[in-house]
Amino acid sequence: MTHYTAAHWGIYEVEGTQLRAWSQDPDPNDIGLHALAPSLQRLRVRRPSVRQSWLQHGPGTAPELRGWEPFVEVDWPVALDLVAAELARVKAVHGNRAIFGGSYGWSSAGRFHHAQSQVHRFLNSIGGYVRHNDSYSLGAGRVIMPHIVMSMEQSWDQTTSFDVMAQHTQLFIAFGGVPAKNAQISAGGAGLHRVKLGLAAMAQAGCRFINISPVADNLDTGGPVDWLPIRPNTDTALMLALAHVLWRDNLLNRDFLTRCCHGYDRFEPYLHDKTPAWAADITGIPADRITALAHDMAAHRTMINVAWSLQRAAHGEQPFWMAVTLAAMLGQIGLPGGGFAVGYGPTNRIGSSHTRLPGPSLPQGNNAVRDFIPVARIADMLLNPGAAFQYNGGHHVYPDIDLIYWAGGNPFHHHQDLSRLLKAWQKPSTIVVHEQYWTPTAKLADIVLPATISLERNDIGYASTEGHIVAMRKAVEPFAESRDDYSIFTDLAERLGAREAFTEGRDEAAWLRHLYATTERRAASMNITLPDFATFWDQGLISLAAYDQPVTMLEAYRNDPAANTLNTASGKIEIFSDRIAGFALPDCPAHPSWMEPTEWLGAPAATTYPLHLLSDQPARRLHSQLDASPHSLAGKIHGREPIYLNPDDAAARNIADGDLVEVFNARGTCLSAAILSTAIMQGVARLATGAWFDHDWQTGVEKHGNPNALTADIGASSLSQGCTAQTCLVDVRRADGPIPAVTAHALPAFRQT
Repeated sequence: MTHYTAAHWGIYEVEGTQLRAWSQDPDPNDIGLHALAPSLQRLRVRRPSVRQSWLQHGPGTAPELRGWEPFVEVDWPVALDLVAAELARVKAVHGNRAIFGGSYGWSSAGRFHHAQSQVHRFLNSIGGYVRHNDSYSLGAGRVIMPHIVMSMEQSWDQTTSFDVMAQHTQLFIAFGGVPAKNAQISAGGAGLHRVKLGLAAMAQAGCRFINISPVADNLDTGGPVDWLPIRPNTDTALMLALAHVLWRDNLLNRDFLTRCCHGYDRFEPYLHDKTPAWAADITGIPADRITALAHDMAAHRTMINVAWSLQRAAHGEQPFWMAVTLAAMLGQIGLPGGGFAVGYGPTNRIGSSHTRLPGPSLPQGNNAVRDFIPVARIADMLLNPGAAFQYNGGHHVYPDIDLIYWAGGNPFHHHQDLSRLLKAWQKPSTIVVHEQYWTPTAKLADIVLPATISLERNDIGYASTEGHIVAMRKAVEPFAESRDDYSIFTDLAERLGAREAFTEGRDEAAWLRHLYATTERRAASMNITLPDFATFWDQGLISLAAYDQPVTMLEAYRNDPAANTLNTASGKIEIFSDRIAGFALPDCPAHPSWMEPTEWLGAPAATTYPLHLLSDQPARRLHSQLDASPHSLAGKIHGREPIYLNPDDAAARNIADGDLVEVFNARGTCLSAAILSTAIMQGVARLATGAWFDHDWQTGVEKHGNPNALTADIGASSLSQGCTAQTCLVDVRRADGPIPAVTAHALPAFRQT
């Protein structure tokens, strides 16, 4: 009998232990088809495992041995007793503000067996934990956008849908492209993959596309695309020059700026010297091309799209702020097919016309601990307890962490400057990890508890604006001694006297019914009728397509700003922010501004490291998930993640296609293999993220092609503290000496007690 399951890559049909793409998906993704591949099953965590010296001598023993010391497998009661006792010790000695609850939320598309919700709910049930704010993907964007127009979540729900753009958009300006590989995913499970078809429909309707990007292959419409190569991290300078032309040539919409915006008059003087000639020296785009582009934008219904990658950089707030400002000056915000988006491409949900029904979500409870960190500042927190930091205008202090409890996610994928994180990782007395596989994070833990994968449990799949609710029936029995997170936390809560607070008396089946009933009530309040739970579970899939509505971002606000005020300080789109002005931050002024990145091709450091490294999302994984699958491995060269180079840059270094290379800067070195491509502009290299971190303990070289061995661990600004992975200079040389073997997918060593 055929059932369904949901993964971040899409909906899949399940028959026995076989997975196949959902038959209704017009552009299915193959990544999730390999979830049961033998190469992945070989890496499963079979039994609870404890680092040898920690087991022998207790918490805090030899933390410098994390990552290469053997593990000892133990029975579940022993492991649970050890974890419960350690949590009790830390609470008694240091308090709950010494516990960091780590998770990144991508571990499951299921809304109940969602590791981030589970670990946070458990830790809250025993008194709380230090949390993180924001995300690596959107650290700067999540902080700046509510100040200027709306939250990122609101923007996703309001982003103009593809059907509207196909009818109305004449010119689509893509800063950073619209990479279809990124748009293959949604947290909670992608439904019908829409980006490829959406772009194609726009192209067929006559929309023109201009891709302003260091690479040409991140916007595929099925038709012509005009590529404007731009130096990485200089998009704000280009937008300012475009705005200068609109001001200089009286092409701006002053009525919209007066009715719907705050502070344009205080921003306009800043534009006076931001000429196309000024921007040409910074961006590498000719001045006459900038002038012509500004006139083209003003003459057509124009959508300005900015990729999330633009804000994963030094001063990452500025391109988002300036894109909104540029769209406001054109005066097309709220018109069908015009305005801005932040942005099409990063996930499948953006540009959807599906209903915005709030879906099932496991309540996480109340956190009694007030301490937090911006997510990308974990190494700072561990290395500098008690140090002050700023965030969103507030002044805070890093807590002193003695225990890290991690369930869901892989910090040794997401974080920058992984050599620095390795040092910081030695600080806590104990690191507990729930994991399905022996990932780098699992190997660097003290206690590893084997967790089930989605196909080994029952759940409900749902992603906002994806248009489907999925009954995720268990397809296979749990591997070896693996258990689901809820079961693990229930037994820990029992040992710590918090079982009732954590479970509320419900088992898995009861929670699924409860979460579905909550969604039913929300749907009914929106005049949406859902079947009862038994019918849903039997049929396996609910479509919400009957409730689809075309979307035009900020249409109601444009029509009546007074009746539809925004949640900004002024209630309007803020081109100048009095609130940010009051923060008095030297690295984030009160209006969008050009500030030189810490590393870029116009900096003196470029003479030593003359290539700007872009670390984008991989095409064959989500982040680092399923890196050992056949699908992911097929994209590697010599077992390593490839780096894309312009042929001229490769020739200057005597590098041929397929050569093993060393990518290096002052922070580290990683091994990769070269692919030569004219789709990469000269002076730029591209190395996708997600190759499992493979540290050579003798030389310090990363052996697998992980770019975060090279990226800088600094905040985007003191406003957001977002990650700056895209601000990174390197050089590349052919690897001619002895080449160490890749061991990223090797099991750790085990010892008997």
